[in-house]
Amino acid sequence: MNEKTKLQELKVNQVVWRTGAAAILIASALLRLYDLNLVPLHHDEGVNGIFLVHLVNEGFYQYDPQNYHGPTLYYFAALIPWISKLLFGTTFEATYGLTTFTIRFVTASFGVATIGLVLTLRRHLGTIAALSGAVLLTISPGTVYLSRYFIHEPLLVFFTLAVVVTALRFRESGRPSCLLLTAAFAAILFATKETAIIAAGVLLIALASTSVLARWRETSEDPATNKGGSRPTMRERLRSSTERLGGLSALTILSIAALSLFLTIAIFFYSSFFTNYPKGLYDALKTFEFWTKTGTRIHVNPWWTYFAWMLKDEAPLMLLGTAGVVLAIWRGSNRFAVFTALWTIGTFATYSLIPYKTPWLMLNFHLPLAIIGGYAFEEIYQQARARKQPLAPLLIGVLMFGVSSYQMLMLNFVNYDDDQEVYVYVHTRRDIFPLLAEIDSIAKRAGTGTQSPITITSLDYWPLPWYLRHYPFVQYGKTNLFNETMVIGPANQQLPLLASLGSRYQQIRSGLNPAGTYTLRPGVELVLFMRSDLGPQVP
Repeated sequence: MNEKTKLQELKVNQVVWRTGAAAILIASALLRLYDLNLVPLHHDEGVNGIFLVHLVNEGFYQYDPQNYHGPTLYYFAALIPWISKLLFGTTFEATYGLTTFTIRFVTASFGVATIGLVLTLRRHLGTIAALSGAVLLTISPGTVYLSRYFIHEPLLVFFTLAVVVTALRFRESGRPSCLLLTAAFAAILFATKETAIIAAGVLLIALASTSVLARWRETSEDPATNKGGSRPTMRERLRSSTERLGGLSALTILSIAALSLFLTIAIFFYSSFFTNYPKGLYDALKTFEFWTKTGTRIHVNPWWTYFAWMLKDEAPLMLLGTAGVVLAIWRGSNRFAVFTALWTIGTFATYSLIPYKTPWLMLNFHLPLAIIGGYAFEEIYQQARARKQPLAPLLIGVLMFGVSSYQMLMLNFVNYDDDQEVYVYVHTRRDIFPLLAEIDSIAKRAGTGTQSPITITSLDYWPLPWYLRHYPFVQYGKTNLFNETMVIGPANQQLPLLASLGSRYQQIRSGLNPAGTYTLRPGVELVLFMRSDLGPQVP
């Protein structure tokens, strides 16, 4: 092949790469941003949303180590309503742009950005590997579903990968800015959720194990050379690396600067920008005591649960990822692939061994599984191509990606509140929307609008506080009734509630809902009453 032909092939490859990368990013954005109001908020999203409302409207947020996670989600999400308020004033909606779309836009955007970071790994894994890994993450049913959740995990996963990417750049280039970026991302990672300590621990162990495996492979492949002393010792390698970074003094100064930046950013977030200092810092450390206990008390499942869940809803990702782990460690020729394989094993094993298991924690190993799965697809394709049989892996890829795409579309846009789905975990049912419509209709009929008094006697009511955030006179979990416009109670207490309300209230029923019950989530049925003096209910 002459130079002109090589140049033309390189140009074609670049066009294919850019087109493929752009298509993946566009598809990932569309899947994550389309109709973010479609799925009702989960219980946890409602809690997070109310924290955000207080932060935006009152400027108040304090980290609570017992019940909630890190502060970064709220501060990133607050940027949109704060900017909206700055540009449009207090008349721009009652809550300055605080909508279901805007809060989920934040996590969805981090989901898209994570895929963008996967694409930057092209030089380390290959073009096909980077594109395939990005596709696996783009169409993963659970990754799409949870990226459309207003929870901490999408941010946690993004900053975990950001630490890996910037640390890799620092290793290659030796630029101080890359190390400082790594420190900044690590600080935000720790300020996002307590489980950052798992991510950090797994990454460090994977890094050390990769070096040990590389050294062992070098020794086993050429023991004579190693005995002869021609191969650099560990001390010589450290000296060489130190000199490449400007010497011991420069490296010490840079390390101190990176540590200082890490601590500064973490302190800013956990102290709520010094409005909760030093209590916020103390609570940031105290949290591990609480979450160590929580991890063994609730949502407890067997160690093999994640295997079963993955094989049910993420089989293509699981199979390709497993193949990638085996190929990377067996061949050992690509150190970053070996590192990613160990990262995958460590993350999956750690979360499997912890008794506490929920579907959203799976995002933590979706990421390395997708990256190493992309590596597996490239290795399989290149081997088949060398044998002049490239069609077979392409057909297998189309089949696997097709299965994943179908499952993703069904989960996210059809069965998004079906308990049979792995990722629909004690999720709010779509019944909440007719209930909310009835509440707004009655409030309008009463002539009091959002100023209508409402009492919710049920002790299980989340995420209603988010959806009723425009109603300032709502009592939650109360039984002291006066002259409320509406009363909402648990269906299993319907008869005592009817006896208490008497003729002053009537239960809302309709032709579409003759029983008059609304399913909030599995096992939680609600009934709605309005004051009788508001007239007969509209059928």
